[in-house]
This record gives sequence, C-alpha cells and structure tokens, in this order.
Amino acid sequence: MINASLVIYHNSKKDVNKLLDCVLSCPIDNLFIIDNSRNDFYRTLECRSEKIRYIHNENIGYGASHNIAIRESIDMGAKYHVVLNPDIYFQDGTIETIAQYMDNNEDVGQIMPKVFYPNGDLQYLCKMIPNPIDLIFKRFLPSKLIENRLYKFQLRFTGYDKIMNVPYLSGCFMFFRVSALKQVGLFDERFFMYPEDIDITRRMHRLYKTVFYPYASIVHEHAAASKTNKRMLKIHILNMIKYFNKWGWFFDKERRMVNNALLKELNY
Repeated sequence: MINASLVIYHNSKKDVNKLLDCVLSCPIDNLFIIDNSRNDFYRTLECRSEKIRYIHNENIGYGASHNIAIRESIDMGAKYHVVLNPDIYFQDGTIETIAQYMDNNEDVGQIMPKVFYPNGDLQYLCKMIPNPIDLIFKRFLPSKLIENRLYKFQLRFTGYDKIMNVPYLSGCFMFFRVSALKQVGLFDERFFMYPEDIDITRRMHRLYKTVFYPYASIVHEHAAASKTNKRMLKIHILNMIKYFNKWGWFFDKERRMVNNALLKELNY
C-alpha cells in the first residue's frame, strides 16, 4: 500500500487539481488532503475519487498536519507514505519507479527524485546538514560572498546525475518507508513550517539511507514565499531558530561528522 498526504492553505485550485490528476493516475492507494484553510471550500475535491479523504483542520503547521495522515498510514499498515507539496506535478511512472527502487533496497528509508522548475532548470535540493550561515545569515549577505559556499552546501559539484545518500532532502516531495518512520519518529511538531524536512531527514539518515534518486523526476513550481513575504520570512527565521536551538548552533558534532563523511564519499 502506498499512501500520500497533501497539506493545503488557500492554494490555487488549479494547482491542486493538477497534482490530483497525477495522484489519481498512479498507484497511490489513498490520498489524505489536510486543509488548513479558514474554510472548507476544497471539500468538493473528495468527490473526485474514493482514494481521497478530506480533513478540514485548524492551521497547526506543515509537519503536524502531515503527521495526521502518516499516523493513518501506520494504522492502515501502508508500506510507503509520500509527502506532497501542492505546487508539484509529475509524469506517469514516477511513483512506480521510486517504489521499485525502495522495494529493492530495504536500507533506504527516504527518497527524493530529481526536481525541476517548470522551465526545465534543475533545483539544487540535495544539501549538507546546514549551519546558521547556510539558512539564516545568508539572506542578509551579498550573493557573491555566499556563491562558493552554496556550490558546496547544495552539492552542485556532483552534477546531480547519480544516486547519493544525502542527509538533507527537500520537503516538496518525500517518499518514506513507513516502517522507518515508526523507528525514527514523525515530523517534529515544534516546527510550524520550513525546517521540518531538515530535521526528519537528519533523523532518518542516522538509521537508513536518505537517497537522492535522479532516475525519477518531478516539477516544482517553487514560489519561495519567505523571500517576498515579510510574514513568511518571520515564520522562516523563528522556526530556524527553533531548529538550531534543538540541534546546536555553531557547535554540532554530529553535523560535522555527517557532512565530512558525505564529502569524502562524494570525493570532494
């Protein structure tokens, strides 16, 4: 059984339906739509398929909302659970390709495929475990000063053309092994939004491989709201502070060990 969850908050109905077209034509057995909007306008989406279960919920945050669905997957005995962003879409065969790889590699707990912008440009979403410069202070520094740092942090030197075991994978599409989630735990609900993907991949990476798989791909219409919206920027920074309060700011032994091992493995 492959289940999936989608968290929405007043998203474009066109975008949501575009993703639903993909989900309903692939072997995802159940889709949980967690709607954190102020109204239940999107309840009609449930009429599109028996696969869809609509849950209108208070806005408790991205990770906490996905946890509602993940707990359902655990109770249902699902083998895999896919966390989806409402601004993505993918071709036929994507889910099958990833599931087959997971079936053949039981040491893999999480996968992210190659991710493109709608214009075909690659998104650099495989990353080292970040420090505060990578996530907070970079926003206030000239781009030229951080260009070389990003080249390394985002693993751009790899070419994104091979399978890699990466400790930080983007939350726009997270394909999880449910039995692994039962071991490492679900999303940390202290994070309202943004660093929940760093945190859960990092915890998963301790016990399982967290894989970038370039032989499947999705398209992500990434809006980067925190770069243009002051409220979202504030939410981003406050939650990043919570992340570093949990894991350590400039002194984080595990971060150093994991990143060094990753660079060595990638011959950097």
